[in-house]
Amino acid sequence: MKWMTLLLASLCFSVFSSAASAATPPEVVAEAGWVRWLPDGRPAAGYMTLRNHSAQAIDVVAASSPDYGHVMLHQSVSNGTQSRMVHLKKLTLPAHGEVKLAPGGYHLMLEKARTEPALKPGDTVQVKLTLSDGTFLHLTLPVRPPATL
Repeated sequence: MKWMTLLLASLCFSVFSSAASAATPPEVVAEAGWVRWLPDGRPAAGYMTLRNHSAQAIDVVAASSPDYGHVMLHQSVSNGTQSRMVHLKKLTLPAHGEVKLAPGGYHLMLEKARTEPALKPGDTVQVKLTLSDGTFLHLTLPVRPPATL
């Protein structure tokens, strides 16, 4: 009978600790995400605000999408007369901080759409961000027309 009590107690502990860990909010969240669509199969760009609620910096180390063949982290940089895009190997989210992916700055570059017919405003794009702590952010981003800012 004693073993039944121990078994029941361990099952209760297991259920409660699983429920507690499932209720823990994610350390990194994405807010206000969207994709800027461009016509004629040109690359699209993904924007959002990434918030890191943890006490340590976390890097976005990769991005992928079943809707696009290539998804890369980029930054638009300007020297005053010319601007260009720079490919980033990672994007650091500071502890208890945020990074905005916005036109003219950091963004996701989405190339080689895989869907036929091609994506258009009103559709959604699935994106997975891989973080340096081993977690992932799975996002569904609405597609908007080019004039959207």
